[in-house]
Amino acid sequence: MTFQEVIQQNKPVLVDFFAEWCGPCKMMAPILEEVKATLPDSASIIKIDVDKNPQAALVFQVRSVPTLILFRNGKAIWRHGGVVSASELIQLIRENL
Repeated sequence: MTFQEVIQQNKPVLVDFFAEWCGPCKMMAPILEEVKATLPDSASIIKIDVDKNPQAALVFQVRSVPTLILFRNGKAIWRHGGVVSASELIQLIRENL
């Protein structure tokens, strides 16, 4: 399944644009695991390494990492730069189911 096919889903898709060298990105990893464990079937969570996928970063105008974008039906419905708490992400996803 391509990235475009994934974000076209009817359920929310949270995309984490990150880089291996980024300290705050490393802080997001366990937070995203917690969100995934809390909402296993409600949303898809995918990670995109901006160094390996510069085109995706360019298309979505990712200028800093981590940048989180929530998609639903192919549209970006929420965007945030920096670390976000698990509770905030869980609430956001539940509101957009």
